[in-house]
Amino acid sequence: MKNQLNKIKCIKVVLTDVDCVLTDGGMYYTENGDVMKKFHTRDGMGVSLLRKNSIPTVIVTKEKTKFVKIWSKKMKVDKLYDGIINKESILPKICSRFNVDSKEIAYIGDDINDVGLMKLVGFSAAPFDAVESVKKLCNYVCSAKGGDGVFREIADLIIKSRGGNDQY
Repeated sequence: MKNQLNKIKCIKVVLTDVDCVLTDGGMYYTENGDVMKKFHTRDGMGVSLLRKNSIPTVIVTKEKTKFVKIWSKKMKVDKLYDGIINKESILPKICSRFNVDSKEIAYIGDDINDVGLMKLVGFSAAPFDAVESVKKLCNYVCSAKGGDGVFREIADLIIKSRGGNDQY
């Protein structure tokens, strides 16, 4: 764990997936066929706390949905990359945009489509209920399940490792 915390001290940008990380992975349908998903308010506070500590948040997701755009805007997420099938392909663009090396980036993912990106960043994390292959690969497995404060857990770890301000 100590080696993992050393890695997390260098983090300057946090990337996250949406489904099964920021949400519980459930897809709730209305009578009209609209899909709804639940985001945890603690994760929103995690985005705010990172911003307060000058650490940008970036969403990288395969899905391209209106509700993710709405949540991203409300939480003042620094950048949303949606509709990204090959997630590792976006890494050079993120490094350039935020003027960081890939080793200064953390990524939170939960499934096999996250593995490529997880292997390229400096610190990777997964929810407690991520698929086993991802949990074995990543640097840190959260105590929280997807949609239950995973992002906040990582935000708190990063802020505390740097001696930052975890007060709102």
